[in-house]
Parts: sequence; C-alpha cells; structure tokens
Amino acid sequence: MQSRRDFLLRSTAFTAGSLLLPSFTYAPNKSQNFGVQLYSFRNEMAKDAIATLKQIASLGFKEIETARSQKGHYYGLGPAEMKSVCDHLDMNLKSGHVHLDDKWQQTMEEAVESGQEYLICSSMPSEGQNVDNYKKVAEEFNKAGEACKKLGLKFGYHNHEYEFETENNQVLYDVLLSNTEADLVHMELDLGWVVVAGKDPLDYFKKYPGRFPLWHLKDMDMNKKESTEFGKGGLDIPSMMAHKKASGVKHIFIEQEEYASNPLESMKHNMAYLKNLS
Repeated sequence: MQSRRDFLLRSTAFTAGSLLLPSFTYAPNKSQNFGVQLYSFRNEMAKDAIATLKQIASLGFKEIETARSQKGHYYGLGPAEMKSVCDHLDMNLKSGHVHLDDKWQQTMEEAVESGQEYLICSSMPSEGQNVDNYKKVAEEFNKAGEACKKLGLKFGYHNHEYEFETENNQVLYDVLLSNTEADLVHMELDLGWVVVAGKDPLDYFKKYPGRFPLWHLKDMDMNKKESTEFGKGGLDIPSMMAHKKASGVKHIFIEQEEYASNPLESMKHNMAYLKNLS
C-alpha cells in the first residue's frame, strides 16, 4: 500500500533538482545554495510538513535547517523519514536547532539518523547574563562539541540579541567566542540580531575570521526589532554577501519570523532580492 508520504511526493510533477541559482557578480565562480530555517514556516510545518517542504523546494531552496516544534525536531516525521522526504525533493537536511538538555544523547542519535551535519544550540542552556555563566556555558559547549565530533556531527550555537550585552566592559558573546574551541563549536551568526544589538557583523568577521560557518540571513525592522523582507530593514545585505569569505560561511539559512502577508510570499521576495543582487 502506498504511504501518505509516497503519495504526496509522487503526486506532483515538480522537480526541484533542475533549478540552479545564478552566480552573483561579487563571487563570479561560485553559486550559493541558499537554505531556509524552517521556523519561518513553523505553523505550516506543524499542519502538513511534507506539503510545506514541497512548497519550500519549489522556491529554489537547496538546504534546510529544522527547529524544535511541539511535534519534535522533525515535525512529526521520524529522522530517517525526514531525510527521505528531503532527498526526494532534492534538498539537503543540513542543520537543526536543538536544546542542550538531558535528552542530548537522543538528540545526537536522531541527528545521525537524519543525515544532517550540524546540531545548533538555539539558546543559552543556563540563565545568567554575566561573564562567569558564559565561561561555564563555553565549557559545556566544548564538551557537546566533542560528543558530536565522535558521532560525525558538528555542534554550534545561534545567537540572539542578548548575548551582546556587556559586563565589566566585556561583551558576553565575545566571552563565548574566546572560550570555545573553533574546531568544536561552530558559530551560527544571526546577522539580524547582531545589527539590532548595535553591532556590526563585519567587525566580528575581522576579529574572529573563519568562526562563522553558518549564517542566519535576516533583515530587521530596527524600530520594531522584528524581522522583515530583504531590503526593507537595517541589514546591509550586499555588504554582508561581499564579505562572506572573511566570515568563513559555508551555509546561509534565510530566516523570517514576521511577514508582510505570509511566509511563502516573503520567501519569494527574499529569493528574488538575492537573485537580483549585483
């Protein structure tokens, strides 16, 4: 009997694999396979994960990053099933946002089964906006990185705005960077939250070259402090893209949490914006 997954995958004539994004003029010999953070489609993924993934593939996305949901890390699908669906749609499940908690071993094992490369801690595992806590967390991150490395995974951390607060003239995010091992803790820099915090991502590219193999590319309404469509906010996206090499970025995930109308239309706009960059 044909499964629901097989039916949904075979019932469409769409083939994602034939769509390639053109190279940008600032990197003439390289194409960028943009990814999407699925939190952007959180409600849609909760209602029908497979149908939503089909829509995402139709926009030209080649990589995805999952986020924790009420249905688990894979939106009600098993990790192997999630991998299979993405394979059918010619997308790569590259990364996933998770918590560093008492289910960490299970989280890693599921990630191995899903075939993903990165596990990204999406928030600080302990409270305390002070240097001591950030040093303690840095040690936890190094250990998590070691555990991931043994399983063929890569561990990382995704920032928000609060990590750029200071104590005794020390930026807490800098404390985290300085006390984590680059080969064990791979930073995913959310460019939108960096600019909202009043910092310049380019400064971090210079100070910590190569430390940011993953990005969240997110434009931000600087007054509302919420995300918006590309070109409508305070992030200098052309400048960011022109300095990719300095950051060490390998995977760029577009994330948008608020929309002018709906996630699909916003992502169409964002992809068109990137396609037309020069």
